[in-house]
Amino acid sequence: MILTWRAGLLAAIAVVAVAIAGHWLAFVIATGLLLLLILVDLVLCPSPAKITVRRSGDTSIRLGEEAIVSVLLINHNRRAIKATVRDAWTPSAGARGGITTLTIPARQRRLTRTTLRPTRRGDRPSGPVIIRSYGPLRIAGRQSAHHEAPWQVRALPPFHSRKHLPSRVARLRELDGRSSILQRGQGTEFDSLREYVPGDDVRSIDWRATARSTTVVVKTWRPERDRHVLIVLESGRTSAGRVGDQPKLDHSMDAALLLAALASRAGDRVDLLVVDREVRASVVGEPASTMLNTFVNAMAGVESVLVEADHRKLVAEVMSRVAQRSLVVILTGLDTAAITDGLLGVIGPVRRKHRIVIGAVSDPRIEELLSRREEPGDAYAAAAAEVDIARRERVVRQLRDLGISIVQSPPDTFAPALADHYLALKKAGQL
Repeated sequence: MILTWRAGLLAAIAVVAVAIAGHWLAFVIATGLLLLLILVDLVLCPSPAKITVRRSGDTSIRLGEEAIVSVLLINHNRRAIKATVRDAWTPSAGARGGITTLTIPARQRRLTRTTLRPTRRGDRPSGPVIIRSYGPLRIAGRQSAHHEAPWQVRALPPFHSRKHLPSRVARLRELDGRSSILQRGQGTEFDSLREYVPGDDVRSIDWRATARSTTVVVKTWRPERDRHVLIVLESGRTSAGRVGDQPKLDHSMDAALLLAALASRAGDRVDLLVVDREVRASVVGEPASTMLNTFVNAMAGVESVLVEADHRKLVAEVMSRVAQRSLVVILTGLDTAAITDGLLGVIGPVRRKHRIVIGAVSDPRIEELLSRREEPGDAYAAAAAEVDIARRERVVRQLRDLGISIVQSPPDTFAPALADHYLALKKAGQL
């Protein structure tokens, strides 16, 4: 049973009337009348338990977008029902418009809609649908919170860097010789022979073919295709730090999606591994037509774990997934302790067999700290920033001395910088 504000108003009026009358009999009459009105309203109130609830609508969206979930209410009572309906969701689902007051005629149905704007990636489950029905006097009513209509909306990574894909694909087409450019694309796989034209590199002249021909003949090359690219996301402690308004892991996911989309357009096979102390997600052997969608769904439920990543586990998983020489892209943080005490000591087997690129998001606030020295506190912060930069530069030098490429850039340019590095490797034939 529930009581509305009208019951409180009637009780206040009864108190005033009893105070004016100043007799105990007036109290008994006022109380009895109020209880009688509440009882009559409850008896005439249709049962909310006789309403069937069904949900429908969107099941997945990209983070930052809105999903619409509909709630269908079917009234099985013999009378119309006036009800307040609350569509309950977890707080991170960002539900709006979930409380609706409506009238459902007998044996009919009504539809309400809830707008969801999730604030985090992953699966956002629904709660129960809570229905309050009121009697004809709107003094009292009934409530039922047992209407379960399970639904789930998956918030996928937003893929903001998608806007950079067309320009990178255009550059890829230039490398592959499918677009007109002033210079021929580089590569290591022989493509064909053609007649020499001014501007061609004289080192590409095929002297044997020229001797058999009446003109000078040059070799044309194309970038390697059908190479294997393994993208490794490290989801341990270093990925939990926030840069801007997002964790480093989310920036790494965005860069991984752009790289995966670009590599698949280049004809390369792309796999995904997300690991800290255990494997959180893995995509192997997915065809190019469904690869990006599978990557997005695999990443959706991954969250950073506040533990040190097990780099031995990471190396073992990489070696078990790649047999031929491959490009291994590790997206992690350039934390001094994690790299020097962890990754450097175990990366040897991967380094000797594969091409390694380490990508890390840099924090632009460190540069801001260096430029502010007006107050004593600013000077200390700038000194700490200089120490941090020096340590990271030392780590970068150690990695480069081992032949490992480093891509380090602020969040806004990290994804395209990683894609550009992939294109540079493709052009140089170093995959």
